[in-house]
Amino acid sequence: MDIVQIASLDQDCVAPYVRLTERQLRSKLEPEKGIFIAESPKVIARALDAGMRAQSFLMERRWLEMAAPLVAQAEAQAGKSVPVYTGEPDMLAHITGFRLTRGVLCAMSRPKLPAVEELLQDAHRVAVLEGIVDHTNVGAAFRSAAALDVDAVLVTPTCCDPLYRRAVRVSMGTVFQVPWTRIGSEASDWPQVGMARLHAAGFKTAAFALADDALLLGDPRLQAEDRLALVFGTEGDGLARSTIASCDYVVKIPMANHVDSLNVAAATAVAFWQLCDHARHAGQ
Repeated sequence: MDIVQIASLDQDCVAPYVRLTERQLRSKLEPEKGIFIAESPKVIARALDAGMRAQSFLMERRWLEMAAPLVAQAEAQAGKSVPVYTGEPDMLAHITGFRLTRGVLCAMSRPKLPAVEELLQDAHRVAVLEGIVDHTNVGAAFRSAAALDVDAVLVTPTCCDPLYRRAVRVSMGTVFQVPWTRIGSEASDWPQVGMARLHAAGFKTAAFALADDALLLGDPRLQAEDRLALVFGTEGDGLARSTIASCDYVVKIPMANHVDSLNVAAATAVAFWQLCDHARHAGQ
């Protein structure tokens, strides 16, 4: 194990953990050099199992023995040693804002995202996340997608980054298990161009929105669709009107006690449970 004791947070080797913003980590101009940060042994293990490449680790010295299998796996996949940076607990707390009770941080290379058409080829149930700006909601939606066997997730150009540190943490690493990609690179690519790609792949689209003529979630027509894309909107405003107008169905979740809507993360979980019935019966 290549252990490096750091004496200062100004050292370049810890810049990904300390000084670089999430935008800088993504390295939009040079995506092949992009980085994301994974934290906690479980999340890092899921990332490594999914083929992610570790660039370095950061941890308190007390976690070195526990993390040794993760480092060994990372080095085996990289074919070279991976530096493990460690320092005094109080200094490392300045990086994270808290003591490293989760044990380990890991800087990883961002993967190349697949083409939309490649992702849709064998899929039957996909989720589309439009313009969601809360990383917690994106992470929670991915966790539900993994648990309830959604085949793929598509994020629109204005949706926040699923590999943002908080999104990865909330997803518990399931963002590495569910196939995903962006459906377009510019805001103008959605909804018209993106919807056309979904329809060309044989998908019907279902917008989750409040409308007087919306189908209820349990409508058998939805379950009968062989290939269905479930489209969810941003917090507050929900889906854009142009998106709703472009969809084949408008769907709402029936609710009691005069509650009109659910948080988008909760809504995705309910919808996935209802419409991905191959997952509902997986344990039976």
